[in-house]
Amino acid sequence: MASDLELSAMRQAITLSALGLGTTSPNPPVGCVILDRHGTVVGAGFHRRKGEPHAEAHALNAAGGAARGGTAVVTLEPCNHVGVTPACRQELINAGVSRVVIAVMDPTSRGEGGASMLTSLGVEVESDVLRDEALTVLGPWLTATVRRRPYLTWAFAVNRDHQSAAEERLLLDLRANADLVIADKILDEGVPGGHASAHFAPPGDVDISAGLSQWLSTAYEGGVRSVFVVGQQHAVALRPHLHAVDELVVAVPRTDPSQALEVVHSGLMPIGFRVVEVAAHEYGLTARMRCFRV
Repeated sequence: MASDLELSAMRQAITLSALGLGTTSPNPPVGCVILDRHGTVVGAGFHRRKGEPHAEAHALNAAGGAARGGTAVVTLEPCNHVGVTPACRQELINAGVSRVVIAVMDPTSRGEGGASMLTSLGVEVESDVLRDEALTVLGPWLTATVRRRPYLTWAFAVNRDHQSAAEERLLLDLRANADLVIADKILDEGVPGGHASAHFAPPGDVDISAGLSQWLSTAYEGGVRSVFVVGQQHAVALRPHLHAVDELVVAVPRTDPSQALEVVHSGLMPIGFRVVEVAAHEYGLTARMRCFRV
């Protein structure tokens, strides 16, 4: 079983991995922490974008010789293939780590997978450590990879008097989590200029109403793994296709109890979605719902 020090390191790695959200696609956002043989943190890193070093490489570089005989704590199974960068499992082997602790196994592993290769070479491997916590960051990428379409989040406000301001706040608060943002009729990166252009080619057409399924497929092929759509004006395109929406984020205003049904009506809570977070603000609240049918 993972030790308390390893669990703490994994939570550190999960937090680090979120720094790659909005820029790593088509690669996953991954974090890594290196513990020396005494359990002291000696290195940490995260993956920023495709073509640059992976999380393990950054962490090992920071640890230097202190990694030998130590433990690598990583949110996703180390890769087992040589692509734009070296295979992470080989870098861990070269560094002389004796143990690797993994949160989530990689469904895209080629061949036997990095974990199997590490085990075959005498490295102790433990997997599924804090998997659910790691999926708070890796979940959208994993969902997109399995389904071969981007993870789609739709956010809108129900406050008619201040709808534009509320949706602008949603855009500012949430856009950096996604690869692409559709607001009004504008398509942009969630983090402008954040992706490696050689590996990221978003659709040229911003109109999702003409054929949502095809648009998402085109986006996925271009390296997009998450899409954030903002605004009530997209209801015509998205309401009939809620099966393709993975998350709903709804902003509602503070109101008198006598007006409760007008503000939070049953249509805001579609069948097939569960509430996963509710946050109160000075101006109202934001409810996040996630599809659970799959």
